[in-house]
Amino acid sequence: MTGPADPSRTVLLLNGPNLNLLGTRDPEQYGTTTLEQVERRVGDLGGELGVEVVCAQSNSEGALVDRIHRARHWAGIVINPGAYAHYSIALRDAIDAIEAPVVEIHISNVYAREEFRHTSVTSPVVAGYVAGCGVFGYELALRAVLQRAAERRA
Repeated sequence: MTGPADPSRTVLLLNGPNLNLLGTRDPEQYGTTTLEQVERRVGDLGGELGVEVVCAQSNSEGALVDRIHRARHWAGIVINPGAYAHYSIALRDAIDAIEAPVVEIHISNVYAREEFRHTSVTSPVVAGYVAGCGVFGYELALRAVLQRAAERRA
């Protein structure tokens, strides 16, 4: 697998477990927008902002870690770790080990949900956190990760 043409102008949009079911899984909580629609919107916004957005989704923790490692020198990563946010030390360590800024996004307001969702092992090591804004949060997260990348270059 070859990398992007310009890693410094490339952002990884990474989605974790069950996000492939967006649009059909619990629409009252997550809405009816599909993951493909989210990826298209974020990709379009990336084009407007002058960056390439590479999208990936996996239900496998190891595959997510591998994707983070491959993007470690990119402009940044927007990640929705899904349930892994609450217990994946491997995902946390992968985020903490890289130089690229990472912004975590959750579609729902995790603090208005079950208590076990109130704890995140990944959020202490990310550069930014967006939650409760629905799928629009992905666009906010892209803007935030690009801001963090610009701050690191300055």
